[in-house]
Amino acid sequence: MIQATAREMDTKMTVDVIIPTYKPSDTFCLLLQKLQEQTFLIHRVLILNTEEALWEEAVKNYPIKAALKKLPHEIFHIRKNEFDHGGTRLFGAEQSSADILLFMTQDAVPANAFLVEELVQGLRDADTAVAYARQLPREDCSVVERYTRQFNYPEQSRKKGMEDIATLGIKTFFCSDVCAAYKRNVFECLGGFETPVIFNEDMFFAAKAIDAGYYVYYAARAEVIHSHNYTMAQQFHRNFDLAVSQQQHPEIFEQISSEAEGMKLVLGTVKHLIAVGKPHLIFQLGFQCIGKYAGYRMGKHYKRLSKKQILRYTMNQDYWTGIWKD
Repeated sequence: MIQATAREMDTKMTVDVIIPTYKPSDTFCLLLQKLQEQTFLIHRVLILNTEEALWEEAVKNYPIKAALKKLPHEIFHIRKNEFDHGGTRLFGAEQSSADILLFMTQDAVPANAFLVEELVQGLRDADTAVAYARQLPREDCSVVERYTRQFNYPEQSRKKGMEDIATLGIKTFFCSDVCAAYKRNVFECLGGFETPVIFNEDMFFAAKAIDAGYYVYYAARAEVIHSHNYTMAQQFHRNFDLAVSQQQHPEIFEQISSEAEGMKLVLGTVKHLIAVGKPHLIFQLGFQCIGKYAGYRMGKHYKRLSKKQILRYTMNQDYWTGIWKD
């Protein structure tokens, strides 16, 4: 049953932007510049940086200080072995007193001045816990990845709840901390992000919120530019960690399979490549699928692997050394 946790969404609401950083570059500077241009005034920017020495090096190479000058901000430094997708963001949330916690990654650039305003509007209903943004491809984005952006982030906004599982399946719980705004009081009431977590802290919170009777809002008009052209090896490592995270949450993934959604994406991409006159790229897609599937299958059976194999397959070695130490 939903408690009375949400206030009237108006201009008095405060928003803190929380950004984990690691070797920030010129893209991060552009992100900060775009935050200065937002129509909705940002209360504070909280930067959760991994390794202070790397931050100082980045400040020397890029105009980060200039980009931060007009933004109220605070910087926190942690060691690389202390970073955790859930725990680090949870620490950032604990440093905030704002009504809304807007989590972003350092390479997610607001597409226009209305990003924060649109996300706040997405949280206007009392029963909405989190609103996440649409991700648009970068100029250098590959054709295959460009279609993936379209598949995962369509033009139409949608409010998702328990009743949508029958039609949306696993996508009911989809949410991305590349750019997502959370009501702080609901976030705290539900215990925040899981920690430690190897992957999918955003999706696990969304599932927890929906199970508690809340909704997740996909705000298609809130747009960030964000994409990657992953290699076959990178796809292997990412999907290994993805599968591990799913195996650790049978309460979600044993009831709703994510593999069907993956196959739908592959078939849709093939049709798209044929439709745009680029069938030769199906071979590139095939190699990506091999990397994804191999990593995913290994991750599904990670409990059968040796520690040496796990450290070879994961993209997050510090997560494993941390939980093994504990």
